[in-house]
Amino acid sequence: MPGGAAQHGDLGRLLIRCQDGPGIVAAVGTFLAGAGANVVSLAQHSTAPEGGTFFQRTEFRLPALSAARDQLQRDFAEQVAAPFGMDFTLREASKPLRVAIMVSKTDHCALDLLWRHRRGELPMTVAMVISNHPDLADDVRGFGVPFFHVPATRDNRAEAEERVLELVAGNVDLVVLARYMQIITPSFLDRVGCPLINIHHSFLPAFIGAGPYAKAKERGVKLVGATAHYVTADLDEGPIIEQDVVRVSHRDAAGDLARLGADVERAVLSRAVRWHLEDRIARDGNTTVVF
Repeated sequence: MPGGAAQHGDLGRLLIRCQDGPGIVAAVGTFLAGAGANVVSLAQHSTAPEGGTFFQRTEFRLPALSAARDQLQRDFAEQVAAPFGMDFTLREASKPLRVAIMVSKTDHCALDLLWRHRRGELPMTVAMVISNHPDLADDVRGFGVPFFHVPATRDNRAEAEERVLELVAGNVDLVVLARYMQIITPSFLDRVGCPLINIHHSFLPAFIGAGPYAKAKERGVKLVGATAHYVTADLDEGPIIEQDVVRVSHRDAAGDLARLGADVERAVLSRAVRWHLEDRIARDGNTTVVF
C-alpha cells in the first residue's frame, strides 16, 4: 500500500470482546496509559443494557510499537484479558494483511479490489488471485499480482480444493470470494486457517440460479442490492458485514439491472474488505458488530 507504513507509523488496534460489566473501559485505558500509549479513537457496544456481550475497538499510538508489541500483548493478556475473560486481537496498522482474491469469469469485483488497492484505498498485500478460469490472467497480471488458474468442476472439485489450499493455507490472512462461482466446502473452511468474505446479489434466495436479473425483471423488482458476508458452512448464510441497495424501475431492462447490481456489489465488497482490514468487525454468533 503506497505510504501505508509511513501513514500508520506506531498505530495499534485493539479489538476486545467479553461479558459486559463495570470497569472494562477503565481497565483498558489504564493499561494503555501505563504502557505509554495514547488513545486516539475508541468505540464500544454492548448487546444488552445488562448482562450483554461487550465489544470495544481502540486505536492507540505507542512509540516503537513494533518492538514492544509482543510484550504488550502478553501483558494485556495477563493483566486485563484474563481477569475479564476477554477475547482480543492486537495488531499493528502498519503491517497490512495478506489477501487472496478468488474469482471466476465475472471480473467487476476482483478488478475493483485490485484498482482500489493500487490507489492506496485498501491497506492490504494482495498475495495472489486464484480463478477456475484463465480469462482474467492478463488483467490481473497487469496489476503486478500473481495469477493462478485452478480448474474446478463437479468432477474434480476435491482435487481443485486441495490445490487452492496448497496456495492459501498458512500464506494469507484473508480470502475474498470476488464472484467465485464454486461451492466452498466445510472441509475447506476447516483447513484454510483464515476468514473468507463473499459477495452476492440481493435476490437470494428468491431468484437463485442462473439469470437472476432476468427473473427479477420479470417480477418487476424495485430494488437491486448486494450483501457481503463471512463464509460459513451454511451457504450464503454467514454473518453479514455490509449491504446496500439502489432503486430501479419498469424502465430498466435486465441488462440495466445487472449493471446497477454490479455497481452495488463493487461498493459493498470493497467496504466490507476495508472494514475487515482495519479491524472494525467483531463477530457475535451469526451477526457482526461493525465499528
